Amino acid sequence: MNWYNSLPVNCFIKLSGYTYSNLARLFIRLFVGVMLLQFGIRHLVNYGVLCHSFPTVLNMSPECSLILMIIIELICSLMIMVGFMTRLSVIPPICAMIAAEYYILHDMVPFLPAYGLDSTDPGYLPIMFIGIYIYLLLAGPGKISLDYFISLYIIGQKGKYEEEELEEV
Repeated sequence: MNWYNSLPVNCFIKLSGYTYSNLARLFIRLFVGVMLLQFGIRHLVNYGVLCHSFPTVLNMSPECSLILMIIIELICSLMIMVGFMTRLSVIPPICAMIAAEYYILHDMVPFLPAYGLDSTDPGYLPIMFIGIYIYLLLAGPGKISLDYFISLYIIGQKGKYEEEELEEV
């Protein structure tokens, strides 16, 4: 038996050489969708308490800002999770996370250390969400998504093939 046909070598090749990019994109969509969805559910459940103390965004009332945030958190999360209009669906959460980051850094400046955030400060959470959403914006939803299946249907209606119309997704 040759060493290059051994089980460890074959496992190494399988684990390092193959990519599962569509499965990875499904995972990241489901992960970030569930994470943002739970914030939306918490805001919805605690609406009566939060509607007067929620931070204002773009000079809207706290109640209007909270309603807008709940809509973004619930609707966009569900759309991202199923992969429907994914690249458009990540834009409102990116804007919401930028606003949240601004609120955290702007309104909590007296409570934050002078030279940045440490691991216990709340400012890292919106930045992580922004990073994941930008990844989805650039990478797209992948082949395990409604976007992909709808595009296949549209291409089929034109009488063309996937290879002619779609770049590798």
